[in-house]
Amino acid sequence: MEVAGHVFIVTGGASGLGEGTARLLAAQGAKVVIADLQREAGQRVAADIGGQFVACDVSQEADGRAVVDAATAMGRLAGLINCAGIAPAAKTVSKEGAHSLDLFSKALRVNLLGSFNMIRLAAEAMASNPPDPSTGERGVLISTASVAAYDGQIGQAAYAASKGGIVGMTLPIARDLARLGIRNMSIAPGIFGTPMLFGMPQEVQDALAASVPFPSRLGTPQDFARLVLHIISNEMLNGEVIRLDGAVRLPPR
Repeated sequence: MEVAGHVFIVTGGASGLGEGTARLLAAQGAKVVIADLQREAGQRVAADIGGQFVACDVSQEADGRAVVDAATAMGRLAGLINCAGIAPAAKTVSKEGAHSLDLFSKALRVNLLGSFNMIRLAAEAMASNPPDPSTGERGVLISTASVAAYDGQIGQAAYAASKGGIVGMTLPIARDLARLGIRNMSIAPGIFGTPMLFGMPQEVQDALAASVPFPSRLGTPQDFARLVLHIISNEMLNGEVIRLDGAVRLPPR
């Protein structure tokens, strides 16, 4: 699928992986809709790339529909990249007691339900697209899982469950949408330099970077965005989760 001239939605596009993706897509000639709760940052990125910002809680149907409506008003909605998410940390039982059920539910609501909400709404709109004359495609969906789906660490029960859900729904959604010519993929990043990680002490960041076999550094939003671009352009990539992690396997803590 070509990127230039088509419309792409990037959730969580105001920072981190989403911002890097939005900027690369725009540099390739795409029209980008940034869906995020960070209004000021989202508007700034949208202004930088000539895109549009829509305030959005991805777990809310009305917000998701508003984003899709804004995207289809700009042209042919060809892609959705789900980068919106949270990373809570809490043990199942700690000194403070049992894991908060509200915190667990929030992780699932934002990361898993929010991703599916945007997938279903974007796919509905893409189903009306004329098929690409060379590939038969009508659109591509890419969600952000995590290596924590496979190597969840201590304190990551909620986060790992939410990302494991994304892994688990990747293939069935691809199968559901195959007859419509819509592909569905997921990326499972390893240890990436994002605002969440940059909030940690520098020595922790350095230790995490050193734990990556090769390249021994933190992943960057640009690394993630380049893989997004390849998935969009390669129509044989469908129904799969790609680990983007420098061969790291997370230890228990």
